[in-house]
Amino acid sequence: MTAASPAPTADALLLRDTIDAIAVLTLNRPQARNSLSEALLRALEVELIAIVADASVRAVVITGNGPVFSAGHDLKELTAHRSDGDRGRSYFAQIMRLCSDVMLQIVHLPQPVIAAVQGTATAAGCQLVASCDLAVASAAARFATPGVNIGLFCSTPMVALTRNVPRKHAMAMLMTGDAISAEDAARIGLVNEVVPAGTERDAALALAHRIAAKSRHVVKIGKKAFYRQIDMDLTQAYDYAAEVMVENMMARDSAEGIAAFIEKRSAKWEDR
Repeated sequence: MTAASPAPTADALLLRDTIDAIAVLTLNRPQARNSLSEALLRALEVELIAIVADASVRAVVITGNGPVFSAGHDLKELTAHRSDGDRGRSYFAQIMRLCSDVMLQIVHLPQPVIAAVQGTATAAGCQLVASCDLAVASAAARFATPGVNIGLFCSTPMVALTRNVPRKHAMAMLMTGDAISAEDAARIGLVNEVVPAGTERDAALALAHRIAAKSRHVVKIGKKAFYRQIDMDLTQAYDYAAEVMVENMMARDSAEGIAAFIEKRSAKWEDR
């Protein structure tokens, strides 16, 4: 299915479209390279809260308007607070906490979240891609954690980055600030797929639709279990995963899915 990109508007920092059961969130500050201002972060926070409670949404796609996916934090906004009485410390702490909370919202969202990266994703923009469950990138996309170049090491982006890519690749990105290509991002595991420029949104939607065809209840169980087990030691992970499997087997959709497989028919999900 091909869907037209939403037209930018003058006042909405974040656009939300609904395509079948897919919520598409579009960062809409192209004139500011879709930098994650406080207002844009709060808009993301509000939409993600709404999506949690919306049973009609089975997957989420996050993308951006303009040539840049996201340039990270709004440095002009941050710098403006250096004239505060505490030289900006409390504001910086507030923004970093807000950004971290939004990234955690994505991880904790019951629905899978797919980044559709049409252009450059740097610093917290790269963090946003890494925080999504899956990512599709344009062949023209580039990824970087360049804070070291301006005296601001990308410490919070590092958290998501190091949970996506091998250590030495992450360290090279963090220490040099150099951008990597979409192909290299796929090679090291930062994105799942690279597609021709201009097709990344449709490719992400196609992936979202494939996932949306599964039981919403089962996908929710699986996503939660994935993130819980990944930081456990091997024995704990197997013990926990075995408990999840037992509970999953008790779900109505598990019984239906197994029966449908045995009977060679399509399953009828009830999302429970």
